Amino acid sequence: MEPISVALLAALAGGAGGEAGRQAWETLSELVRRPFRRDGSGDGNSDGGGGGGGNTGDPATGSAEPELVRLAAQPDDAALARALSTALAVRAAGDAEFRAGLVRWHRLAGSSHHGDVHNEISGGTFNSPVLQGRDFSGLSFTTPAPRRVDPGTDTPPTAPD
Repeated sequence: MEPISVALLAALAGGAGGEAGRQAWETLSELVRRPFRRDGSGDGNSDGGGGGGGNTGDPATGSAEPELVRLAAQPDDAALARALSTALAVRAAGDAEFRAGLVRWHRLAGSSHHGDVHNEISGGTFNSPVLQGRDFSGLSFTTPAPRRVDPGTDTPPTAPD
């Protein structure tokens, strides 16, 4: 499974995407908070009262819930978004049911996420077309060849009349 984008996680935790983003974050939170079932050991009698697997209110080790909570509290922290992405991948590797849910979530959240765009042009003179935005395809630009500099004078030519 491909890792979940750090930028997507940070954006959703920070409230990007309006209502769709909020719903995507809530759906991920619900998925992470489901019981952690390690592959090969989740088919036992888990609803019985014995054993040490009772609900103590603490998130299970490896569940990704602590990372989710920390990122929700500090959505601008890229290190926390990376930690959540890693924790999701680790949990998905050991829990097939979670992995399937995460793949479905990622497909939906990734397609509905239209993250922020930051464009900046600075520091000089530019003589080419500039296109600012996000997710362009099928575009082409044609520009005339640059004017030649006369090697004898080492000066650029003047604009034609």
